[in-house]
Amino acid sequence: MFTGLIEEVGTLARIETIAGGKRLFITARRMLEDARVDDSMAVNGVCLTVVRLANNGFWVDAVGETLTKTTVGSWTIGQALNLERALRLADRLGGHLVQGHVNGVGRVVALQKLGENYALDVEVPTELLRYIILEGSIALDGISLTVARLQGNRVGISVIPHTMQATNLSTKKVGDLLNVEVDVLAKYVERLLAFDQKQGSKSKLTEAWLKQLGF
Repeated sequence: MFTGLIEEVGTLARIETIAGGKRLFITARRMLEDARVDDSMAVNGVCLTVVRLANNGFWVDAVGETLTKTTVGSWTIGQALNLERALRLADRLGGHLVQGHVNGVGRVVALQKLGENYALDVEVPTELLRYIILEGSIALDGISLTVARLQGNRVGISVIPHTMQATNLSTKKVGDLLNVEVDVLAKYVERLLAFDQKQGSKSKLTEAWLKQLGF
């Protein structure tokens, strides 16, 4: 589990082909402070497992569904990658609950500076829209962000200068692809409602009840 607060921007330094996938070497410093083999790392929002450590970075493997459902397969040498270590139970949850399980790939359709802040518009897969609400949380390339605008399948984000400087958003341009993870709580609510309706349950958890509470 992660928070979506990026700890470091690393660099993809090497790509090797392995059976069924790729092995990636990512240069980093802060991530190595307490890293061990088998630790989970969020890399551009994708939960990957450390398979080997070096004095200037770490290796991870990406296979199967990870290559199919995320942007990992399109990464290139020299690319800047958002990095976050797995959440410890004693840590403050400054962002929102991020699993590192990417739900789809979005595309940058606009990015412009507005005063001190930036306006980012991302086109997301239609099937994810039901999980996205105004002022709700979304993770883009592993960054915990708040939805400011919704128009069709375009999600608008207001990005503060610190986030732009502390993540790889500063390297993005129109047309670039981003890993999208919606709020896991929305998916659990959908599942509970669907299950109750199928079973004919009289549970208090209904769409009308949730609307009364402001959801």
